[in-house]
Amino acid sequence: MTTTTMLDTDRALVQAATAVAKLRCRSDNHSVAAAARTADGRVFTGVNLAHFTGGPCAELVALGAAATQGEAELETIVAVGDRGRGVLPPCGRCRQVLLDYHPGIQVIVGPIDALRKLPVTDLLPDSYVWADQRLDASAIVRTGQWPMPTVPASRAASED
Repeated sequence: MTTTTMLDTDRALVQAATAVAKLRCRSDNHSVAAAARTADGRVFTGVNLAHFTGGPCAELVALGAAATQGEAELETIVAVGDRGRGVLPPCGRCRQVLLDYHPGIQVIVGPIDALRKLPVTDLLPDSYVWADQRLDASAIVRTGQWPMPTVPASRAASED
């Protein structure tokens, strides 16, 4: 694992998420707050939307808030639980989304007295890379058909 030294700006990001958790996480609907920072120091926050359909986590809401303001490059993110639960690691879905949208992002994790900052890639080793799996949309438009995978030593169905 590649741990990066926690800076004062990282501690301030934890404090921002903690303040949002204290202010806005007062019901079962909102129990986690997140704060994300850009390289130039802008901070975007969000809270989770607990719902029986699996509503979005606080990290995803913070990503959406940043995107709404035109910010495409986030540097660091942290999530904090309500009722003093401290810093929470992102769930698997959030780890995957963070990797796909912000592959260089650092994630603050750990107990409050031993916080550390890790690249999201360390939290999701041997990950599925969404960009590598996307279809070539222009091929679909050109041919009107989904591209078929090439299988070595295969023969056309008409040969059966």
